[in-house]
Amino acid sequence: MKILFLLVALLTSAFSYGNQEVARVLDDFHRAAARADMQTYLGLMTKDAVFLGTDAGERWDKQAFSEFVEPYFSQGKGWLYRPQERHITQSGKNMAFFDELLSNESYGVCRGSGVLVKTAAGWKIAQYNLSIPLPNAIAKQVVKQIKALPQAKG
Repeated sequence: MKILFLLVALLTSAFSYGNQEVARVLDDFHRAAARADMQTYLGLMTKDAVFLGTDAGERWDKQAFSEFVEPYFSQGKGWLYRPQERHITQSGKNMAFFDELLSNESYGVCRGSGVLVKTAAGWKIAQYNLSIPLPNAIAKQVVKQIKALPQAKG
């Protein structure tokens, strides 16, 4: 029984430490964006990372996302998303899923979600999905407005 308890404690501790590492990467990602630090920001992503923005047409591979952020960051213009709540779930030793509520001065409450993978260089973001949670009470009204836009997808 003591051995079983010890094994459970060790596994829990390992996952907890992994979650701390993942949280640190996400915090560093947000800090780098706020500082317009392109090298650190993109360096926290895998080579084949995908960033999904709030617009239906915003699906960027890392190269396209780099081209999107460069004009802003090169002028020292970043963006600040402050984590308010975060949930991390590890799947094995080398993959973690997360979702986080963020606050942003322009967009209010946002949600980030995605996947990190553990590489030889540490945890890296493989996918980041930024969305704006929509209250159910106004969902139909907002969907109607989106459909009325000429460039709307779907």
